[in-house]
Amino acid sequence: MNKMDRMLAIVLELQRNKVLRAEDLAATFETSVRTIYRDIQALSEAGVAIIGAPGQGYSLIEGYFLPPVSFTLDEAVTLLIGTDFIEQWFDAHYGNKARSSKAKIEAILPEAIRSEASQIRKSFRLFASAADIAPIQEKACLEAIRRAILEERKIRFRYSKRIAEADGNRQSIRTVAPYGLVLHQGSWVLVAWCELRQDIRHFRLSRMRELIDLEDKFILPADFQLEVYQPPDDRNVHVLILVHSDLADKVRESNNFYMETIEDHAEGLLVTFRVREPAELLQWVLGWGGGMVVLEPESFRHQVRNELEIMLKRY
Repeated sequence: MNKMDRMLAIVLELQRNKVLRAEDLAATFETSVRTIYRDIQALSEAGVAIIGAPGQGYSLIEGYFLPPVSFTLDEAVTLLIGTDFIEQWFDAHYGNKARSSKAKIEAILPEAIRSEASQIRKSFRLFASAADIAPIQEKACLEAIRRAILEERKIRFRYSKRIAEADGNRQSIRTVAPYGLVLHQGSWVLVAWCELRQDIRHFRLSRMRELIDLEDKFILPADFQLEVYQPPDDRNVHVLILVHSDLADKVRESNNFYMETIEDHAEGLLVTFRVREPAELLQWVLGWGGGMVVLEPESFRHQVRNELEIMLKRY
């Protein structure tokens, strides 16, 4: 990074952070503290409103904003693709903001870069089928939940589990404190404290109905950070399946969340899955037809057989 690029980046860093020490900046830009001192002095002489507090660091005078910056071709393409992604996957509010941001970015680009960026974007696309793009129902929940997270308000909704509880019920009413949203394998998932379970639980937005904003407030735990949060892995049951060679490539590409290992076999593939309960794989296994055979556990083999017998009776 040359001196001018580094000096611009320093101002951007100071805009994002209230106070930064010379040591912090030196570590960020992989240079010496002495070089940072010289860059700060050059910026000050150029009229950038930087103030320094001994023992604390550097900051920008409140109200100072960096004038509009120019984008390289690659930066412009990256930003425009990002707006496409937001428009497809986020709620209406951010979808509209993505469209307006795209228009502003395109408007400030020099004609040569705008034309070349357009050509590059035409050469590839962020493809998603109608089934892949977040459904209208899911986007409606997304907008309401996003507001509740920002305002630290609880929500209540009717939730449908894919697998019934021990009492046979699949639906329940949940009151939760929403902690954050995660886009996982094409589906939006809410991470929240569930009052019914008295623990952190995950809820697919596509399975929520009758969502209600509550006036009850909650306080996000100081030790909870969504960006580093890792849910406990309670998938302790192994399922072994033999996949016929005709399906081998398709199964490899399916990227099933529960897939643990894949081994070549004379008849195709031996695939090991790790699940909480085998029923989580039932519909997936049935969907492949006769090209897939459950080897173990025996209880799951019986479950698949019983489901097939029910299907035969109906046909």
